[in-house]
Amino acid sequence: MSLHTWWLYVATVFVVCAIPGPNMLLMMTHGARYGMRQTTAAMAGCLMSLMLMLAVSVAGLGVFLKAWPTMFNVLRLLGAGYLVRLGVKAWRAPASEIAAAQLDASSGQPGGKLVRSRGALFRNGFLVGSSNPKAILFSAALLPQFIDATRSTLPQFGILVATTAVLEVGWYIVYAGCGTRIGAKLKSRSVAKAFNRLTGGVFVGFGAMMALVRH
Repeated sequence: MSLHTWWLYVATVFVVCAIPGPNMLLMMTHGARYGMRQTTAAMAGCLMSLMLMLAVSVAGLGVFLKAWPTMFNVLRLLGAGYLVRLGVKAWRAPASEIAAAQLDASSGQPGGKLVRSRGALFRNGFLVGSSNPKAILFSAALLPQFIDATRSTLPQFGILVATTAVLEVGWYIVYAGCGTRIGAKLKSRSVAKAFNRLTGGVFVGFGAMMALVRH
């Protein structure tokens, strides 16, 4: 793989990762609710799911999913169902807890952010990241375009996967940072409620799109 080809890949993935989707929405909402430090657990979960999907696509299982639409549709509907469930949970989340946490944070009191176990946040990140099997097909279609067939394949895949991981984490941090800024505005219960309804509705929308749009 030439340096020019690698830069083309960087530019492509940079734009793809920047596009708002379930992963980035999760980073933003968790940043607002739990702060940057706790959100790193969700980042780790999303990143692990992404690395597994890239490994699956490299192994050629993306072709298997394309050849077996029933399996693909089962995975797609399971992922859509999880996103809808997450959206409903966010919609119903009590705004009073967020508002009180933000007030504590602004007054310098300990526990100024909602606290949730890192294991639960990691699981959220992993399940949201794994919710879209189309990522496997996308990776299987994209990665080979940047591979030089005249050179050893595995090291090139390693470089592309590592590049993807760095760019993805970079955007996780950007979105989570935006979320922490939004969190400072959630001191009002009415604003916190609106935030819950908005993010919950978007998650449900992502789930509905995934359920309805076929590959």
